[in-house]
Order: sequence, then C-alpha cells, then structure tokens
Amino acid sequence: MTLSELKEDKMSKTFTLLLGTSPYSYENTLTTVKIAESALSKGYTVNVIASGDGVYCFLKGQKAKGITNAEEKFTELIEKGLRVYL
Repeated sequence: MTLSELKEDKMSKTFTLLLGTSPYSYENTLTTVKIAESALSKGYTVNVIASGDGVYCFLKGQKAKGITNAEEKFTELIEKGLRVYL
C-alpha cells in the first residue's frame, strides 16, 4: 500500500452496524440492509457485525416467502463491498 493509499484509507468514512436478531422476527434485518445499501452507495466502508441470532441472517438456503430474503440481500451487498463479521 502506498502512502497516498494509506492516507485515503484513513480518510474514508466507515459505518458499522450490529445485527443481533433473527432474520424474520423483527424489522432489524431489513433496516440493516437498507442502511448498509445506502451507505455503500455513498462510498462508505460498511461493516456488519452479526451476533447471537443475527448470524442466521447469513445462513445459506433460506426459503423466505412473501418477505425480503436476508441471504439474497446480504449476498448482493457483500458483492458491493459489505464486510461481515460473524
């Protein structure tokens, strides 16, 4: 990493979210998705720390019907640069 890259990295804005609830019990998952999506689109570095039941938001093979599929939305955001810590 060059000196200019290091300075730019330190100057970047970071947004960190804590997700501790299961994917379909509360609005927290969808709210986290929307905030992360918005922050990424504005150039922020976005971290999501999943704890407790929040780790189930990243479980593969979810079959959500009639509501936003957490796995699919977070996969899209990860492809856009979202960092996830379980």
